[in-house]
Amino acid sequence: MASAFDAAALEIHKRLNGKITIQNKAECNSETLPLFYTPGVGAVSTYLAQHPEEAGEYSVVGNCVAVVSDGSAVLGLGNIGPYGALPVMEGKAMIFRSQAGIDSYPIVLNTQDPDLIVEIICAIAPSFGGINIEDISAPRCYEIERRVQDRLSMPVMHDDQHATAIVALCGLINAAKIKGKSVCDFKIAILGAGASASGVARLFAAFGNDNIVLVDSKGIVGKHRTDLDPNKQQLSLVTNHEGLTGGLDEAIKGADVIIGLASAGLVKPHHIKSMAKDPIVFALSNPTPEITPEEAIAAGAAIVGTGRSDYPNQINNALVFPGLFRGALDNRIPKITTDIKLRAAKALADLVENPSPTEIVPSVFNPKVVPAVAASVPTPLA
Repeated sequence: MASAFDAAALEIHKRLNGKITIQNKAECNSETLPLFYTPGVGAVSTYLAQHPEEAGEYSVVGNCVAVVSDGSAVLGLGNIGPYGALPVMEGKAMIFRSQAGIDSYPIVLNTQDPDLIVEIICAIAPSFGGINIEDISAPRCYEIERRVQDRLSMPVMHDDQHATAIVALCGLINAAKIKGKSVCDFKIAILGAGASASGVARLFAAFGNDNIVLVDSKGIVGKHRTDLDPNKQQLSLVTNHEGLTGGLDEAIKGADVIIGLASAGLVKPHHIKSMAKDPIVFALSNPTPEITPEEAIAAGAAIVGTGRSDYPNQINNALVFPGLFRGALDNRIPKITTDIKLRAAKALADLVENPSPTEIVPSVFNPKVVPAVAASVPTPLA
């Protein structure tokens, strides 16, 4: 039986017939129609055919992002297909508009073939200024993002990987300030090795931390493993420099930080007690975290973050993608680089003037978030 909250969510979506729409920027009447459509539009079409690089100035392209999913990894619901993904992609489009003034549209695909997905995205790309890939399962998401970015001269971002990593780094930068340390001083255990966990590990390593251990369902990821896919093989090169073996217990023992991107209830109080003194715990699985904040704090955690909005320190990728694409579109950058992600994390962290155990990331509704993240995106010549 659906809860009252679920029933309310179903009711409002049905009443609104979805939650986004398309609106004209100018009135369509007998005076304007000849300019916006035939015959006047012919001049614009002819011009853009000759100058396609200016599409961003004469069409919707300059302020439009495609939000693309195949429904293979939707929230915590798994592979529920395109119709299951559609309300989530609509929600992303809603956030793009409300937070950053960006027009975007949900594109859900009735295929999970990586080759076909790449071809479809590249085929529709002329209508958009950026591509936000969302809720596509690992390891397919890595290949799809890389191949699309290689073929398109526009920002392409798999949000599950990169936006999550940016917010997690923001939170850890401020948690480190509270403890009077640097992020690079921490021993970090990352639980999970999927898209989000991979993105976090790579960004933390790029920031300068060389004491990261990942653990997947089969144990600690490292060069000793012979069962690693190409993504995990690459991760083994930038993590586990001590050559640890074992599983969850060994990965967590003595760690200063847990980043949970695995599954609900995975972390127990005895794991927290085995960590370094006053540890930091980001339990980010949704809707149910690896350990509840109450349990983590009772076991000795000093700072706790989750992915939920009903607890302090919500590590939410909505803090990133509106501003990051706002800056990318405004500056016409061809690619979102690691340097840009690091800049964004630092810009977000700086918005929290006096970090405390219950405030290490800004609120999603802080009006300074989008401008700060957008301003962190340099022009191509910067």
